[in-house]
Amino acid sequence: MTRLRGAPEPKAVPLLHEFSYVAHRSLDELLSFLAHHGDETQVFSGGTDLFVNIRAGLAAPRYVADLKSVSDLHEIAFNEREGLSIGACATVNELIANDTVRDRYAVLRTAAEQLATFQLRNRATVVGNIVTASPCGDMTSPLLCLGTDVVLVSVRGERRVPLGEFITGVKTTQIATDEIVTRVIVGTGRIDAAGGYRKLKRIKGHDLGVVAVALIKSMPAVRVAISSAAPTPVLLPEFGADAPVAEIQASAQAAISPIDDVRCTAEYRRFMVDVYIRRLMEEVPA
Repeated sequence: MTRLRGAPEPKAVPLLHEFSYVAHRSLDELLSFLAHHGDETQVFSGGTDLFVNIRAGLAAPRYVADLKSVSDLHEIAFNEREGLSIGACATVNELIANDTVRDRYAVLRTAAEQLATFQLRNRATVVGNIVTASPCGDMTSPLLCLGTDVVLVSVRGERRVPLGEFITGVKTTQIATDEIVTRVIVGTGRIDAAGGYRKLKRIKGHDLGVVAVALIKSMPAVRVAISSAAPTPVLLPEFGADAPVAEIQASAQAAISPIDDVRCTAEYRRFMVDVYIRRLMEEVPA
């Protein structure tokens, strides 16, 4: 290769991290694999975060296990006893298109429509958005408002953890190395609740949330959750239907701990939390 006189030496471009790809057809096979190799395996369903992290050098798994080959994990189902079950591989666009979600869990659809772009929502999953445990995840705050459990499974058995306890910090969860989340269950206690979701973005259109607020009115209660304003999404205590807006705002300000970063200041995040609570209290019907 000819190099121009005085041009700098070309820099070596590092190769992507090498890993082995596995795609088990049954849940039992996958769990058996994780029982032996879980501490060196990264599991994914959509992969919209994992492969970015591998490219950036933030993850270096020996194995990458694809959940989408397990057909049992794709279902979105509803029954009056348990509620809405969202499988680990159900995409965000599938959630948006689901009739039960549209008619009975409308706030989920509202929030899902603001997640990324249509093309990414064809790949990204609802459960993946939760498992990533980003403080600015779009699905977590409405699911907190509605009351959601996370179902974790391993060869040791199944356990069910409230969503508020599942996320333990910035991008950390209760998942053990030999476990996967097979589904989340949105209960029936707040079914048919009116709700809304407001999200501050740096640019018009689809973007990560600088701060976001989900609010539902399930008479006689009002429930509010806030994302991107603390290390984990924050669910406020339940309020009565006639609670003054100022009371909810004061509770929110006491619960959040926003930071200054390249996307926004802590002060502006606090300001917009108050603004969104006021707007949602006015917009969401009782």
